[in-house]
Amino acid sequence: MPDPTHEADTIHASCIALGSVGILIRGASGSGKSTLALLLLDRAALMGIDAGLVGDDRIRLVREAGSLVARPHPALGDRIEVRGLGLVRVTRSLDSAAIRLVVDLVAANPRLPDAAMPPVVLLGIAVPGLVLDRAILQSGLAPRLVLDALAACIGVAHGTHPAVLTLPPVPGP
Repeated sequence: MPDPTHEADTIHASCIALGSVGILIRGASGSGKSTLALLLLDRAALMGIDAGLVGDDRIRLVREAGSLVARPHPALGDRIEVRGLGLVRVTRSLDSAAIRLVVDLVAANPRLPDAAMPPVVLLGIAVPGLVLDRAILQSGLAPRLVLDALAACIGVAHGTHPAVLTLPPVPGP
């Protein structure tokens, strides 16, 4: 976990942007970070939402004007790992994105967690979080839940991601 006293850090994660909204996806190796990123990019394409990959596997986080900004690691650039195919170039990559949601992929999650969207603090900045387990990712529901979580984030443009579920509103950065 990054040290909040530093202004920048590199973490093991993937990041995409839907429109101007950055989504940071964290998890252990093999947890599905790249898979979820690709599923979200695919869903965005189907919905006609402008989207792109910021980075895969390693993300550089920086504090800029009170926001948490993600940038790709220069060693990976516009490539994402697809299991069985290796590193594959994406058709649209981005230089940076302001993070508005952190998705943590875990092996198992309580059936009824204490908070639907617990805040995550990175580099001293609180960002709404969403915890998804392997079963949700394998069920195909993860992209829908991420879109609904974005719709619940105050300060994120509404209308771009029409919600199916009503998650509790979470203050924006």
